[in-house]
Amino acid sequence: MLTSTPNLLTVSRIVFIPLMVAMFYVEGDLARYIACTIFVVAAVTDYVDGYLARSWRQQSLFGRWLDPVADKLLVASAILMLVGFARAPLLPALVILLREIMVSGLREYMAEVSVGLPVSRLAKWKTAVQMTAIGFLLVGSAGPAWLPVEAIGWWGLWLAAILTLVTGWDYLQAGLRHMLQTPAPPPAAAPVKVAERA
Repeated sequence: MLTSTPNLLTVSRIVFIPLMVAMFYVEGDLARYIACTIFVVAAVTDYVDGYLARSWRQQSLFGRWLDPVADKLLVASAILMLVGFARAPLLPALVILLREIMVSGLREYMAEVSVGLPVSRLAKWKTAVQMTAIGFLLVGSAGPAWLPVEAIGWWGLWLAAILTLVTGWDYLQAGLRHMLQTPAPPPAAAPVKVAERA
């Protein structure tokens, strides 16, 4: 299953990351469009690999683990590079990254107690707005003069950050409800040492 088409698409999303990052160090408008194209193609594979895995019944534990990891690596690398090159606002980028860390930790805890944390409809909208904003920011000043590409990207990232706060709070509430209702497991008993005979 590691070499199934859905898993290979997921892995390709990670392979695209250094290519996208490299475009930040290449001068010219073409490099910005290439970076945006790489990001869009990688983002599309996120939908395609999930669709194929369900349609072809090729879902695997490896794919379930790697898919969200690949998503977060792609988004985090794009946002960090944009902020580092002063092409994106810092505060909404920070909100988005911190929320991803919080939700990842929450999902890990919920998985340990065998409780699922389904993706909400609003979270899907957040992802769509976030991906669109990043795409516009990657093009930035290389966009056509008649379209306010940078402004759309900036305001889109702020909107994504607001939706991030709302959905993050929803996930946190769901997790806290379970944590506060479930008693903590008793601590493991300390091993008893048996005295050795001389």
